[in-house]
Amino acid sequence: MVRLTLPTREQVVAFIKEDKWDLEQNSDIENPIPPCWDLKGRARRMREHFTLQEFSGSLGDIGTLVPILISLTLQGSASLTSSLFFAGLWNIMTGFIYGIPMCVQPMKSIAAIALTNKFTPGELAGAGLGVSAIVAFLGVSRLLWLITRFVPLPVVKGLQLGACLQLCKKGVGLVKENAAFWGSGLVWSDNLWWASAAFVLVLAVYERRRVPVAMVIFILGVVFALAQTGIHSEFGDVHPGAHFVHPVVPTTAEFRSGFLSAGLGQLPLTLLNSVVALAMLARDLFPGYQPSMTHITGTIGVMNIVGCFLGSMPFCHGSGGLAGQYFFGARTELSLYFLGIIKIVLGVVFGESLLAVLRWFPSSLLGVMLFMSAIELGLVARNFSQYPQDEYRRRHDFVVLLITAAALVGFSNDGLGFLLGMVTALALWIHRRVRPDSAPLLPATHGQASSPLDTRGKVSASSDSFADPVPTASDSRQQKARAAMDACC
Repeated sequence: MVRLTLPTREQVVAFIKEDKWDLEQNSDIENPIPPCWDLKGRARRMREHFTLQEFSGSLGDIGTLVPILISLTLQGSASLTSSLFFAGLWNIMTGFIYGIPMCVQPMKSIAAIALTNKFTPGELAGAGLGVSAIVAFLGVSRLLWLITRFVPLPVVKGLQLGACLQLCKKGVGLVKENAAFWGSGLVWSDNLWWASAAFVLVLAVYERRRVPVAMVIFILGVVFALAQTGIHSEFGDVHPGAHFVHPVVPTTAEFRSGFLSAGLGQLPLTLLNSVVALAMLARDLFPGYQPSMTHITGTIGVMNIVGCFLGSMPFCHGSGGLAGQYFFGARTELSLYFLGIIKIVLGVVFGESLLAVLRWFPSSLLGVMLFMSAIELGLVARNFSQYPQDEYRRRHDFVVLLITAAALVGFSNDGLGFLLGMVTALALWIHRRVRPDSAPLLPATHGQASSPLDTRGKVSASSDSFADPVPTASDSRQQKARAAMDACC
């Protein structure tokens, strides 16, 4: 008989009042991230990570930021001054709150629709405000927990794999913008020779994370951009000085148009990639760290409710950006402080005039950085099952993973990928329950993947989101730490 297990009233009350699922601590692994009020602990941790690779890691997700920022600013949909200033401010804020390189990146779906439909600043602000208000409400009201409580692990891993493939495609697209080895179309500063050299360089130091490869590539790109600006005599368009943000108040028509045409498509992407998948990735990369989905949705709401009214493009967090910064060496909030200060200085001092230089930044180098960051995100999908010793169950989980990722990439829609993945997971769960000869479902005791999340990012009460609760194995502290490290990148 098919039976769906729902949380008890006591569990719901405990969760709402104390922002956690179980009253007992589910993980025996020590949290390596000091809380934000432990200033001495944070300062000690930053001193330990005050290295070149930490600053190099801060540049790990510029492959997503720079092309969108330039395109929206040139079109007149967003202010470069406001976008840089608030992006830097939010970098510093999220670094202080979370203590890890929790990236701040554009809302990609909104940006794509805005570029296609040539949004006004009011329409862009309306889309960002609508999405962030809904996301913040779902997080604060704990309604998001009702969604994530029953999301199986393979669906989340499928979303991460789909996002990886989409970012890889975008990275290759950036490289192909000036895809030439020779001939009349060859641009000396932006071509396949430089893309190939950057790719080989990243692979050569792949296991040597102490080498600040992202910083090397970025500095090379800046040198090329400055040289091209000088060659085209455009330094006169760069005007250092004091630049200020300006308010943008969308009209009712702009709000409706922006939200309906771009916001609705961004909503599932933000909920699934910027909240659910991000929380699981953070726990995978930093064993013992338990990010709160309530806090993540709250910071997304604050970033856009304040920034969009002042001309900034909409921002969110994202699993791809965290993977990119982690891949290139970032481990603490120090990378976000460094990046945030740079953005604020550039926005206030140079403002809109900085476009004269940014437009010449080699897209081939941006594409390589974005591509390798996406690969880091895809690596976490390798631990897609909680039952690595059960081939029958692993096959089912792998089917869910593939369908989720394929639907996301094929339809270019996170919501449809999530929906088809959930339908597949539910169908296979029913199949396992009604088959009398189905294989026993025994949880793995070593090297198992991360469990589904509740809004605290903790292990949920059930190891299978659709099944009855399975008792937690009473492993030793050392075994749990080893299992978490096996699931980590």
